Amino acid sequence: MKISLVSAFAIVCVTAWVLTRAVEAPRHTDGRTPVLVELFTSEGCSSCPPADALLSKLDRQPAGGAELVVLSEHVDYWNHLGWRDPYSSHFYSERQSAYADRLGVSGIYTPQMVVDGTIEFVGSSARSANEAFVKASSAPKIPVHLSSITLEQANILRAHVEIEALTDSFGSREAEVYVAVALNHAESQVSRGENDGRTLAHTAVVRNFLRIGTLRLGLGFAQYVQVKLEPGADPPQSAADCVSPGATSGQSYGSGYAISQSEIGEYEMRMRA
Repeated sequence: MKISLVSAFAIVCVTAWVLTRAVEAPRHTDGRTPVLVELFTSEGCSSCPPADALLSKLDRQPAGGAELVVLSEHVDYWNHLGWRDPYSSHFYSERQSAYADRLGVSGIYTPQMVVDGTIEFVGSSARSANEAFVKASSAPKIPVHLSSITLEQANILRAHVEIEALTDSFGSREAEVYVAVALNHAESQVSRGENDGRTLAHTAVVRNFLRIGTLRLGLGFAQYVQVKLEPGADPPQSAADCVSPGATSGQSYGSGYAISQSEIGEYEMRMRA
């Protein structure tokens, strides 16, 4: 198993199941709208590598007027078929099941993409993905800002999260705020199961979520947070913040920029798409 680089995300959710991203620094935008792209995948699934490759491509390439925020969430229900996915968690299986209930899907499957918490399709379909991005780009977003990013004690990422007020237009009285940590890149040499003998590569592999507070109607949110990086992970090379007051519709909201960190305390602006 090979891992490299870590990204930290601040996330706001009306429920634990809806996210999107807005990112750091200057409080202006170049016009691109953040769109959350979640891929439910597994190293035990032979149909998943093409979807993993598509997610990696989406992370590197612009998609019209959208700034894509990609997350790879490894489910655990394939683990009994010969290969235990080292990045899997039952949390993501439950998250996917909640989406199935909300979106009226008869059952869970891999690979599955969910865009902005409202649109689902087979995760390897580039055509379906592009159609979903066009639709999601028109959704309203709440600005979120991440600043004062530092690395302490080699494995503690500290940052200031600031979120603008939740308004009546989003149809919810409050939203939970989370921080997520994801591996920018991960690889595994699979020795059992449907992908036996293959080297699999992944992008933006979510490793954990941490609830840090609540965004309430009519009020903003501002707080310093600390995120512990998992043992063996390289220091963070990028940081981003996310927002998704999804209300009852499950829709996601957010806007902003991404920061690339060349070294602690010295940042370079970039867009991630």
